[in-house]
Amino acid sequence: MAGNIELLTSVLAQARAEDRAALVGYLPAGFPTIDGGIRAMTEMLDGGCDIVEVGLPHSDPVLDGPVIQTADDIALRAGIRITDVLRTVREVHAATGAPVLCMTYWNPVDRYGVERFAADLAEAGGAGCILPDLPVEESEVWRKAAEQHGLATVFVVAPSSRDERLAKITAAGSGFVYAASLMGVTGTRASVGREAADLVARTRATTDLPVCVGLGVSNAEQAREVAAFADGVIVGSAFVKCLLAADGDVDAGLAAVRALAGQLGDGVRRRGATRD
Repeated sequence: MAGNIELLTSVLAQARAEDRAALVGYLPAGFPTIDGGIRAMTEMLDGGCDIVEVGLPHSDPVLDGPVIQTADDIALRAGIRITDVLRTVREVHAATGAPVLCMTYWNPVDRYGVERFAADLAEAGGAGCILPDLPVEESEVWRKAAEQHGLATVFVVAPSSRDERLAKITAAGSGFVYAASLMGVTGTRASVGREAADLVARTRATTDLPVCVGLGVSNAEQAREVAAFADGVIVGSAFVKCLLAADGDVDAGLAAVRALAGQLGDGVRRRGATRD
């Protein structure tokens, strides 16, 4: 079975045709529980997200800040396995028809088996994989497997990336480019900073792929700010905070996640107003 890279491409193109950015939500699988995570991601997509990233919890998530680390720890302590991550991808995609990607560090994929992981992710209906710690120079085996199974390979670029490095990364990637708006780890911030707009402009100079910005967005105003210059707005920690704040009240957590998705969705859809 082929993966859903074409669906991902179509959804991003449709957002561009509507003169807006796509809203990309993130949650780690298994948080607050496996079933709870599936329900939360479904609510995110029903509430306003266009695309969702399913995180594969890791014991040493170097890109992730304390909020996502807390969620990862909850999932890992409950015994989350790669099969549960794949189940999450499958059920969220089946329930919504939306593009679902897996975001993971490289070690779990390597241990699971590159070809096996690509095949199983595609069979689950996945659209691709975001691999923040896989160097482009060491990615050929994965990229070949991903292409064979119809999966996008999304690489991460940062403000520190020089132009020649950006060109090398974007030439190897597919689906979209993940632009980390700030140096540092994930987490909500009072401001997303000016570095993000410059990074998007420099990245676009090297590729026709959509450029989606993550790290720091937590409210509708920030979403609108980023949507004014990016093809997609990625939000993770703010959704995790909704579920943590619910403190075990599943219905309250799901309602908060859906409400936030709606607010952020309104933010990216108001992008056109910033251009008038």
